[in-house]
Amino acid sequence: MTTSLDRANYQVTFGVLVLGVSAYALLQSLVIPALTTIQSTMHTTQNTVTWVVTAYLLSASIFTPVMGRVGDILGKEHMMVTTLVALSVGSVIAGLATNITVLIIGRAVQGIGGGVIPLAFGIIRDEFPREKLAAAIGTIAAMTAVGGGVGLIVAGPILENLGLHWLFWIPFAMTSIAAVLTYLLVPESPERSPGRISISAVLLLSAWLIALLLAVSEAPTWGWFNTKTLAIGAAGLILLIAWVAVELRVNDPVVDMKMMRVTAVWTNNLVAFLFGIGMYSVFAFLPEFVQTPRSLGYGFTASTTASGLFLIPLSVGMFFVGLLSGKIAERFGSKAAVVVGSAISGAGYVVLALAHAAAWEIYLASSLLGVGLGLAFSAMSNLIVRAVPANQTGVASGMNANIRTIGGAVGAGVMSSIVTSQSLSSGAPAESGYTHGFLFLGACTALAVIAAALIPTLAPDHEHHLNHAELAMVPGGTITEG
Repeated sequence: MTTSLDRANYQVTFGVLVLGVSAYALLQSLVIPALTTIQSTMHTTQNTVTWVVTAYLLSASIFTPVMGRVGDILGKEHMMVTTLVALSVGSVIAGLATNITVLIIGRAVQGIGGGVIPLAFGIIRDEFPREKLAAAIGTIAAMTAVGGGVGLIVAGPILENLGLHWLFWIPFAMTSIAAVLTYLLVPESPERSPGRISISAVLLLSAWLIALLLAVSEAPTWGWFNTKTLAIGAAGLILLIAWVAVELRVNDPVVDMKMMRVTAVWTNNLVAFLFGIGMYSVFAFLPEFVQTPRSLGYGFTASTTASGLFLIPLSVGMFFVGLLSGKIAERFGSKAAVVVGSAISGAGYVVLALAHAAAWEIYLASSLLGVGLGLAFSAMSNLIVRAVPANQTGVASGMNANIRTIGGAVGAGVMSSIVTSQSLSSGAPAESGYTHGFLFLGACTALAVIAAALIPTLAPDHEHHLNHAELAMVPGGTITEG
C-alpha cells in the first residue's frame, strides 16, 4: 500500500490509470471484427453470437454507475483494484472458453470493469494539482474512446497471427499488471461519501437497463413494432420510472437525482447520449461498409485487417486531440470545445454519407471524426468532473459513461435497421442504406451541437476548478442550484 509521500507522485498514478483504462477500452470493441470467426469456431447462430457484445454492454451499463458510487463510499483505489481483477477474471474465462455460453459469461464478468472509467476520473480529481486536472481528464477520456478504435484496428492481426483467444489474453496481461500496480502505487482516497448502497435502487437500475438495452439490441431482429420489442421496451420505461421514484425517496441513492438535474450535468449527459449513438455505430458499421465487395457497386473489398486501417486517423486524432484538450480548455473553455467538437464530428458523418467512393474520402471522414470526437469527449468529461462535489465524481462520471453506452446500444439498433432496410439481390445491404444511416448519425450530432450550446458557460478551466458556478454545498452535503 502507499504512504502519504506517494501522494505527490501523481504522474505514477496517471500511468497506472492509463494502463487500466486502455485495457478496458480495448475490450469494448476488440471482439466486434471477430464475431464471424467466433460464430463458425463455436458452431453457433448469428443471433446468439451477438450476445458476446450485448452481454458486455448490459453488464457495463449496470456496473459503471454502481462501482462509481461504491468507490465514492468505500474508496476509489480499493474499487479500482476490484474492477481490474474482475476484468482479469472475465478475460481468463473468455480466454479458456470452448463454447459460446462460457464466452458470454466471461464477457458479462468483463463488463464489471466499466467501473474503471468513473473511478479513474475520481482518483484524478483527488490526486492531481488543479492546473493538471483538465489535461489528465482529457487524456483519460480520449483513451476510453481511442481504445474502441484501436481494438478494431488490432483485432485482425491478432486473429490472423495468434488466434481467437489471444483477443482476451492480451487484455488479461494488461489488467493484471494494472491491478497490482494500482494496489501498490495508487494512494487511498482522501474523499469519502458516507452512506450505504440501496439494494432496491441497484436492482431497479439493473432491471430497467437490461429491459431497455435488450429491446433496442434485439429490435432489428424482432422488428421495432414487434409485440415482444414493445412489451420489453414498455417494461423498461416503467422500471425506469420506478427507479427514479426510489432514488428520490431513499436516504442513500445510487444516483442523486438532484445532481442529475443540475444544468451542467443533464446537458452533458444529453450530448453523451447523442455522441454514443454516432461513435458506437461508426465503430460497428464503417468496417462492415469497407469490407463490402466492390462487385456490389460500393465498398472496398477490405479484409478484417485492412478495414481497421481506415479507422487509424480516427484513433490517432482522438488520442492527440485528447492530449491537447487541457490547453484547448484553458484557452477557450470546455463548453466551446464540446460545441466545436460536435460540429466537426457531424461533418465527418456527412462526408461518409455523401462521399465514400474513394479511400481518401473515408480517411478524411475518419480524420474529422477523430478530431471532433476527441475534442468533445475530453471536454465533456472535464465538465462533468467540475460540475459536482468531489465525493460524487465517481457516480456522476459513471452515469455519463453509462448514458453514452446506452446511446451506443440505441444507435447500433437503429443504424442496423436503416442499413438493412433495403437489400440487393445478393442479400447484402444496398448502398443507400449506409448513406441514410450515416446521415442519421450526422443528424444526431447536429442535435448534439444544440445540446452543447445549452451547457452553462464557464470561465476557462484554469480559472475555476471545483464546483461550477451554479453549485453550492450547504450543510449536510445537499447540492443546490442558485
